[in-house]
Amino acid sequence: MSHVGVPRGTARKRRIPALLTAGVLTLPALAGCSSGEKDTAAVAAVPQDVARAARAQVADGGKVTWAIDALPATFNAFQADADSATNRITGALLPTLFPLDAQGRPQLNPDYLESAKVTETEPRQVVVYRLNQQAVWSDGRGIGAPDFVAQWRALSGKDSAFWTARNAGYERIEKIERGHDDLEVKVTFAKPYADWRSLFSPLYPKQVTGSPDAFNDGARTTLKATAGPFRLREVDKKTGSVTLTRDPRWWGGRAKLDSLVFKAVKPEDRTDALAEGAVDIADIDSTTAHRIAQAAREGAAGAPPASGPGAAQGPADALRSWAVAHGTDEEAAEKEQEARDDKAKAADAYATEQSGLRAFVVRKSLEPAYTQLALNGETGPLADDRVRRAVARALDRQELADTVLKPLGLPAQPLGSHLAVAGQPAYRDGSDALGKQDTEQAQALLADAGWTREGALSRSDGTKAGSEGEKKKDADEKKGSAGKDADDGKGNRAAGEPAADDGLYIVGDDKPGAPGTHVLAPAPDAAAQSVALLRQAGYLGSTGTSEDARDAIRAQDRQPGGAAGAYAPAGTAAPAKAADTARGPLGKNGKPLSLRFVLPSGPGSAGLRSVGEKIAAMLDTIGIRTEITKVSDDSYFRDHVASGDYDMALYSWPATAYPATDDRPIYAKPLPASDGSLLVEQNYTRVGTDHIDQLFDQAASELDEKAARDLMRKADARIWAAAGSIPLFQRPQLVATGKQLVNVGAFGLGVPHYQDIGYKAPQAAGAPADRKK
Repeated sequence: MSHVGVPRGTARKRRIPALLTAGVLTLPALAGCSSGEKDTAAVAAVPQDVARAARAQVADGGKVTWAIDALPATFNAFQADADSATNRITGALLPTLFPLDAQGRPQLNPDYLESAKVTETEPRQVVVYRLNQQAVWSDGRGIGAPDFVAQWRALSGKDSAFWTARNAGYERIEKIERGHDDLEVKVTFAKPYADWRSLFSPLYPKQVTGSPDAFNDGARTTLKATAGPFRLREVDKKTGSVTLTRDPRWWGGRAKLDSLVFKAVKPEDRTDALAEGAVDIADIDSTTAHRIAQAAREGAAGAPPASGPGAAQGPADALRSWAVAHGTDEEAAEKEQEARDDKAKAADAYATEQSGLRAFVVRKSLEPAYTQLALNGETGPLADDRVRRAVARALDRQELADTVLKPLGLPAQPLGSHLAVAGQPAYRDGSDALGKQDTEQAQALLADAGWTREGALSRSDGTKAGSEGEKKKDADEKKGSAGKDADDGKGNRAAGEPAADDGLYIVGDDKPGAPGTHVLAPAPDAAAQSVALLRQAGYLGSTGTSEDARDAIRAQDRQPGGAAGAYAPAGTAAPAKAADTARGPLGKNGKPLSLRFVLPSGPGSAGLRSVGEKIAAMLDTIGIRTEITKVSDDSYFRDHVASGDYDMALYSWPATAYPATDDRPIYAKPLPASDGSLLVEQNYTRVGTDHIDQLFDQAASELDEKAARDLMRKADARIWAAAGSIPLFQRPQLVATGKQLVNVGAFGLGVPHYQDIGYKAPQAAGAPADRKK
């Protein structure tokens, strides 16, 4: 069974790193990544957009309803079907030892820890946690070493009876023991682990992790003990809601709200839910954001709706409608009057919605996630790294970022890293390892790979495209090409590009008949990120692209010139066909270079398809034919991306503070399984190298943070050079919140402090007005 989505750190078999003694990728752009290089200045993150208020300015009491996509299938964040709702809810209920700050950096949580540090590195790494002496579970038992031990044993991977989705980091622990007293927990690692701060978050009570039965089933629908500002009160499947109430045993800052309700509301239903007051906080798309902003403008001006069914008619249309409704043609008059009545009802409903939306404000930032173009390197033309690099160098990533982010008033900057986003300490633009957008270089790479305009027209040997003769000849050509590369190293590749023997592993070259692909179960964020991927298209809805595009669009058909079927005056000479050597389809042995671009077809995916069409047009300029195939949202990841049934696809990965751990399965070199299929983990592009794996393993064991960042930057440069994944832009984050709510909004790289969320306290008589918006 294949689980799909956007996972974070998965249960996986340990690999033995291979030392590359020859054929290591060497690029001028990579030479500057040595650990001795002076670190570059950090790139600023797009700030959070949160209505900040000191706790003294937040009223006590009240209820807030927060929209989620669906009820969580489990409250166990370490199971395969955990999703964003799981993480959102458990964040208010369970200990997170190192939550992320506004720059995406893990920070010690004083509510649970007095200290946590590495006390020894030789002969073993030892981390000592000093617990907050007030920290207790909701049943009154103190948080202590038994909870750490139970979670380690459940997630170590040594006992298959525990159905876990990930064990990254826990498998490196040798032992956990009580320290000098009950408040001290001593963790000894068998192998150094740089990302030790990622462990034990969330921390579950031993009642959940102490046995396979409790772990597998006991925490799916309830949590018997919690340790956060809120406790779980009720899960109501009929109303699709999870209700949390203030925990009286919480020792930290008392939760301002009496209750916090998470309600399942589909993304397409959120405008109505907000207008009706059914929810107070919701992630929204650009269409809903536009309506909220428009409602605010209309309310301030006291004007009628500027759009929608309530928008004023032009004088000519209004006159015509009145004339028909009061004309002598009774049948036409009756129909027109019915239409006028229907429009009046729709206008009233729209005006009511707009009135409800005036109670909200839109908060916007950038999500800790990015959208990428994935190039499937398992089979077909993209199995050749030169073709993948040509595709990448044909893209104007700035134009794509502008398309998505500029209409929302957000900074439009193409993302330059696979392993960090702007604002994180590890971020540095590594795209120079692949090269900037360059049409001529892209065409040269394709020509070097044998794709030419002449090759699209005819075959020199007389065989037909797709025939057995072609297959045999292609195989012979591949042999010859391999022999030539072995002789001269770089062959005819463009200057500065990797040589054929650079250690790049292209899945499918050595096992063309592989019967299938294994995909490991994803970690907690999987289902949520899959849903978020499809929902993100709503953010792009203001691009102006029509939804009337055909289901299959060939970029080859979008040639410049006048409209088809246009006529010139009689006697006008037909224009001479200009020679155009820069455009036209490419081919090899009479077979066109065509790539299948798979995109979701759902109503909220218009913007995603808009980006896809722009990419197709860019590839058209270098002679690559692109066919966009729309598939259902439900099958997009499961049946296409995860199974490898695509040439190109757009989907997203979340950012992480722990790339050495969390991103390794995304870029790990696929390995053959015992049945002859491929074990791809979450590397859906099927492109990887031994050297990339080695760099990840080194970084995971490197306790010097700067040295670990340098290793990750080297890995990122080589991922760019492999050209299986092309980061495009960081995803926008739009959140609607009630105007009276504070300490909530678009958190960007950070996380909420649930105990501080609440309603703005009433102003005392005579106090100066709060001018802060």
